[in-house]
Amino acid sequence: MNLINQNMKRMKRWIFAVMLVSISGTYMLSGCSDSACQTTEPVSPTEDNSQFVTLTDVVPDAILEIRYYGTYNFVGERIDGYEEPTALLTKQAAEALKAVSDDVRSQGYRLKIYDAYRPQKGVDHFVRWAEDLQATEMKPYFYPDLDKSVLFEQEYIYERSGHTRGSTVDLTLFDMKTEKEVDMGGTFDWFGPESHPDFCGNPETGEYTGDNTKSPTGRSITAEQFANRMILRRAMLTHGFMPLSSEWWHFTLKNEPFPDTYFTFPVKQKKQ
Repeated sequence: MNLINQNMKRMKRWIFAVMLVSISGTYMLSGCSDSACQTTEPVSPTEDNSQFVTLTDVVPDAILEIRYYGTYNFVGERIDGYEEPTALLTKQAAEALKAVSDDVRSQGYRLKIYDAYRPQKGVDHFVRWAEDLQATEMKPYFYPDLDKSVLFEQEYIYERSGHTRGSTVDLTLFDMKTEKEVDMGGTFDWFGPESHPDFCGNPETGEYTGDNTKSPTGRSITAEQFANRMILRRAMLTHGFMPLSSEWWHFTLKNEPFPDTYFTFPVKQKKQ
C-alpha cells in the first residue's frame, strides 16, 4: 500500500509539472536532498565535462568531506556516480568560490566542501532510496523528526537537482584557529526547518531572534550559531552566489553558465 501511495504522489507531481509547462513553459525541477529552484525545461543530459574543473585546482586550500562518496549521509551508503572523493564545478562557479575562499580566509576560516557537482545518477539514487520506506538506518542522524513517507511531499527529495547543473555547492566553514569545523547549530543534510537560514533569526538583517516556533520538537540554535551561518552566507552572496530558503549550506552561482543542462558524467578527478 505504501508503494501504491508513493506512486500516486509521484504521478501527482508529474501532472502538476505538466500543468506548469502548459501555462508558463517552466518546470519546478531542481532539488538536492534537497531544494527547488525554478528553471526552464532542461536540455538532454550530457556527458560533456569540458567546462568543469576539479575544485581544489582552483581553490587549493578547500577542505573536502564529500559525504556522498562515503557512508555518513542520509542514505547510509556511497551514492551512484561518486567514483572518487573529489569536487567538480563549472569554471565560473569555481572562480567565484575562490573569491569566497579568499574572503573568509582573511577572517580566519577555510571552506569545507560537502558536495558540488552531482551526476543525475546520484539524484536517481536518492529517489530510489526515498521510495523504499523500510530503509531508515540513518533516520536518527538526519531526519529524526520526520516520517520517511513525507520526504517527497515536503520537498526534501526531488527528481532533479540544481547540483547536476554544475554551479551549486554545499559547504561550511572551518576555523583555522581552533582547527575545527565551525558550529552552525546543525548538521549538513538535516531534514527539517532547523536547517532554514531564517531559523531563529532574520538572514536579511543578520538579527538573531531566537524564534524556534518552526521546529516541531522545540529545537533551537544559539545566537553564536546563527551568527556563524551568517558569516558564510554574507561571503557567498558577496561573491555572486544565491542562497536557498531551506538549507543554510546550499548556494548556487547567480549567473550559472548552464541553467538548463543536467550533466551525467561521474564525479572523479579531472586530469590536467
